Amino acid sequence: MNSFGIKLRFSTFGESHGTAIGTLLDGVPAGLEIDEAYIQSELDRRKPGKSEFETARKEADKVEILSGVFEGKSTGTPIAMIIYNTNQKSKDYSNIKDVFRPGHADFTYFHKYGIRDYRGGGRSSARETAARVAAGAIAKLMLQELDIKVESGICEVAGIESQEFDYKAAKTSIIYALDPKQESAQKEAILEAKKAHDSVGGVSRVRIQGVPIGLGEPLYYKLDGVLADAMMGLNAVKAVEIGDGILSARTLGSQNNDPIRKSGFESNHSGGILGGISNGEEIVLNVHFKPTPSIFKEQHTVTTHNEEVDFALKGRHDPCVAIRGTVVCEAMAALVIADMLLLNMGSTMEGVSKYYK
Repeated sequence: MNSFGIKLRFSTFGESHGTAIGTLLDGVPAGLEIDEAYIQSELDRRKPGKSEFETARKEADKVEILSGVFEGKSTGTPIAMIIYNTNQKSKDYSNIKDVFRPGHADFTYFHKYGIRDYRGGGRSSARETAARVAAGAIAKLMLQELDIKVESGICEVAGIESQEFDYKAAKTSIIYALDPKQESAQKEAILEAKKAHDSVGGVSRVRIQGVPIGLGEPLYYKLDGVLADAMMGLNAVKAVEIGDGILSARTLGSQNNDPIRKSGFESNHSGGILGGISNGEEIVLNVHFKPTPSIFKEQHTVTTHNEEVDFALKGRHDPCVAIRGTVVCEAMAALVIADMLLLNMGSTMEGVSKYYK
């Protein structure tokens, strides 16, 4: 499957070292102002090669809208966008043509499909996430019309945890750090791993504000379930927490419940979701990324002929994939919320009547 969503549905195409990657976004209501500069700015946040904390691969990630927009507004028809690959170095992967990279999808893709695109992993490469960011930027434009804000930052790198969550500071940080006091230590951990030809993991914290009560479709399309699905579908993500997450399993019910008063909830351990439905509080997710599997240490593996070999990887890779990954988390969260908003419009007769009468 290469598609996601129900009412607002997007599909992506392309490979890491192919001609281009792109997306087809269907279900955008007609009349939405499409700010191309904003879409490009979102891609610029994710694009590689901006600093020593990212891969050295430099891609302009220039997006081109092919359809679905006329005179700056959506037409209600599918919006197609394409991003051409301009800086492939496929020869960097020639030494792994017949070798499975530990920690990568090479092994499983080959055994599933019987075909191997060894050039950066082909379709399994995180390069595909640029297309998700393009689609997510349009979803964000939809949410802005409803005063819903999606933002994120890095709250942990190599086990160094943020003690505060400053989303404004994250916007100006080269590693999107949420805690300015921990940023230097987090940067140092990334560079130390890079110098040692290794990598580190990290955690993205996503906050969604302004979400109305009632988003989420019980029982099999719950808001938290779909958000978790969206995040777990990203490269290198190994765990997702909603609200207090795993901490909830360590507390008493009296500690974990969120008391309610006329003015609203007194706490937000639930992360803004109850019974799979938004409760009006801010939605909070923690998305855990494993260390980038592309490291430059010699490793044990096998070939496509099941022969044991030792090999060292070449190429250009992120020492901490969570940094650029946090931008993709935002995009996916925006797409989920926008889809849920469209689904929720027909949940009551009052809503249907309001439109048709």
